[in-house]
Amino acid sequence: MACKKCPKIDGWGTEECPLCGDVFNIIDQILEKILKALDFEFDSFRVGVKSEGSFRAIQEFLELRKIDYDLKSEIKNEIQSKLRKITGKRISTDPDVLVLFNPEDLSFEITVKPVYVYGRYLKRVRNISQTRWLCGKCKGLGCEICNYTGKRYLNSVEELISTPAIELFEAKDAVLHGSGREDVDARMLGSGRPFVLEIIEPRKRKVNLEELEKCINDFCKGKVAVKELKYASAEDIERVKESRFRKIYRAKIVFDREVSKEELERALVDLLGDIKQKTPERVLHRRADKLRVRRLYRAEIVAHFGKVAVVKFEADAGLYIKELVSGDSGRTEPNLSKNFKAYVEKLDVVDVLDSDDTKNID
Repeated sequence: MACKKCPKIDGWGTEECPLCGDVFNIIDQILEKILKALDFEFDSFRVGVKSEGSFRAIQEFLELRKIDYDLKSEIKNEIQSKLRKITGKRISTDPDVLVLFNPEDLSFEITVKPVYVYGRYLKRVRNISQTRWLCGKCKGLGCEICNYTGKRYLNSVEELISTPAIELFEAKDAVLHGSGREDVDARMLGSGRPFVLEIIEPRKRKVNLEELEKCINDFCKGKVAVKELKYASAEDIERVKESRFRKIYRAKIVFDREVSKEELERALVDLLGDIKQKTPERVLHRRADKLRVRRLYRAEIVAHFGKVAVVKFEADAGLYIKELVSGDSGRTEPNLSKNFKAYVEKLDVVDVLDSDDTKNID
């Protein structure tokens, strides 16, 4: 029989409503199941309705017969209105939780909006990758090459930061989005590197960030540390990734012969200005071969020992310091190895300078 919501269609004598399939008559049972599944902390929600199968055919029939009845909207509004009344939560176009109902089989899916946390991280030890790095041979399954860990590097900044965050937010996973990345064998010191942590399917959305910072720093045991944590948005991911932070590097450089301090100073002066770099040979297997131009603003000698020197560089984001020193078989011009061969033995990022783009992150 026709339900209290849908219009009566002459000649359709089925036991259940021929339009909604009795959805409106059993709406309370449907809501009970949805509410049980909404085991998440949320302030806002939205309901969507799938259109497929016979339900879609019914909609097309109504349009064809020019019957002014938007069945999809009626179902959505009914569920949405009752959920708002029961939960006291607000309806939003950008909700914390999306409920997608399928009238075809009375099923539903719940999508939970990620939580985003902005901050800066320091990496105080070498040989830790920024993000999870699976073994290239077994792709994470485990083999002899990776000692059955499934990883190229046992630890990553992403995993060290994510583990406590996943626990506190009761989340499924977390993904780190950094403003660039340092080499695995380079430390990240000074003010730290800006990042946004995307927390996937959190059951809790309101975690005390001072507590989160303490938990992360305790868990990392000095290897990695975070600071300046604050809640962010999805848009802040692109803001952080696209921001061009100037960086200050400290490099321990080894020469193939004795180089006087004066000779080194002259060579460093010649580097200042625009640097043309092709993608380094060491990363060509995973990055496109292209020419980029970055600027070197400052290069000063911190210490000098004849065949070894410590030099501080201030440069645009994206300038490869190791190749600036070695020349990378002529792929970086100018470079420090014009008059004497040199290579970077150790490299640290000692500061990431502020960007106006990230000052707007709330």
